[in-house]
Amino acid sequence: MGPATAGEPVPLLDCRAIGRTYGSTVALDGVSVAFRRGSVHALVGENGAGKSTLGKIITGVTAPDRGNLVLRGTPVSFRSPRQALEGGIALVAQELALVPRLTVEQNVFLGVEPKRAGFVDRKALAARYRTLAAESGFDLPGDTIAGRLPIARQQQVEIMRALARDAELLVLDEPTAALSGAEVDKLHAVIRALAAAGKTVVLVSHFLGEVLALADTVTILRDGRLVRTAPAADETEATLIAGMLGRSATATYPEQQLPAESAAPVLTVRDLVAPGVAGMSFEVRAGEIVGFAGLVGAGRSEMARAIYGAAPVQGGSVVLQGADAWRDPRGAIARGIAMIPESRKTEGLMLGRPVRENVSLTAVPALSRLGFLRRGEERQVVDGALERTTATARPEQPAGSLSGGNQQKLLFARALLTKPRLIIADEPTRGVDIGAKAAVYRLLTDLAAEGAGVILISSELEEVLGLAHRILVVREGRIVRELAGAARTEDAILAAAFGTDAAAVLGGHAGGAAA
Repeated sequence: MGPATAGEPVPLLDCRAIGRTYGSTVALDGVSVAFRRGSVHALVGENGAGKSTLGKIITGVTAPDRGNLVLRGTPVSFRSPRQALEGGIALVAQELALVPRLTVEQNVFLGVEPKRAGFVDRKALAARYRTLAAESGFDLPGDTIAGRLPIARQQQVEIMRALARDAELLVLDEPTAALSGAEVDKLHAVIRALAAAGKTVVLVSHFLGEVLALADTVTILRDGRLVRTAPAADETEATLIAGMLGRSATATYPEQQLPAESAAPVLTVRDLVAPGVAGMSFEVRAGEIVGFAGLVGAGRSEMARAIYGAAPVQGGSVVLQGADAWRDPRGAIARGIAMIPESRKTEGLMLGRPVRENVSLTAVPALSRLGFLRRGEERQVVDGALERTTATARPEQPAGSLSGGNQQKLLFARALLTKPRLIIADEPTRGVDIGAKAAVYRLLTDLAAEGAGVILISSELEEVLGLAHRILVVREGRIVRELAGAARTEDAILAAAFGTDAAAVLGGHAGGAAA
């Protein structure tokens, strides 16, 4: 879909032959797309396809090298997000940008606070916030300090901040990646209400089910170029994937290889008590992938942190093939435990440091002699790990310059260097494209096939069902159900996660929405 033609209503925003280059990398190459009033328009593509770059150009974060934007029929040139906001365009970015010490309501209305005699009118601020919270359906106390909220709640504050600007066009970049099922439902209702009220929502999402459920129109980008723009009703997940990859998608999940019946436990957890964990017992055998499902805040990540030594074990025991004496991540690594953390940017990577240093970080003791790092050996093992993970990265390239999928592969490359006996993968495909997901799935199944035990924590039901041999459902810090074989169904997971037999009502909410 290019510029509007005669007889068609003038689009709210028309992007015409937009191009953007970063050094030798062409992020966008002559992309033309029109965004209509009162619609939900999705942008899909692999990481590096250009969808986030287009979103940043639309919202004034980045200026195009060529092409132009036409807003309400008038050419515009945004040099900052503030200019875009003045034009009625707001961005809800994937990376949170809250002021952690301010309250929720202060963050929501930051820069547009109601004032009296030059000072912020706190009573009017609170009243305006209550109105917005009621209209948006988010149940967030306005006087709560934003920095104390979990990620899912902070994401809601970001969305409310955009709504508070009364923008005509909102760009939502992966808005549901950190939300639970009920929260996703609320956001979807908000998006539909915005479109019904005549606003335009540009949705950037890796969840193709979400795209098809919400969008009126879908634009597919690949390698910075426009593949097509089409009505969402004419697309399926298979056609979207084929457009994104440039080929038909093969089976998403590798064939499962069952662990040997005689396989001994790699990890034995008994009556584990830790912050957010109220007594968990389970085993992971060599060659087994055990999936953990549950709502956000159920205790899955808290359990993982306790096993890894990143949170104190207050009761019970954690034993790795007879060893139970580690108290911190350093000790866990030494005993053969590798962790892929939930947030690669805040807990996993040193974004300003080279790829080489990020990958070799946990192997430095093994690569050192008399206190000096053996650079030649480091380069050799890093190159090998990058090759195995299919990461597209140069050893001296800053980690922060990579796509989300390649950043995630760095974490796996680092894990490989420790020759792990147990892999803990917490949301290992969050915010990565379909191609990178397939690579992560292969790595996890390959590691299990080589005899490692795998703990998989994922908010995508399909992912847990597609990879795990057994599924443990967690609620309120406890394992409430174990599912194996034919009993592994979406409805069964949802029923256990919500503590109800009404999962059939919620069962259609698969993918990244519920668990």
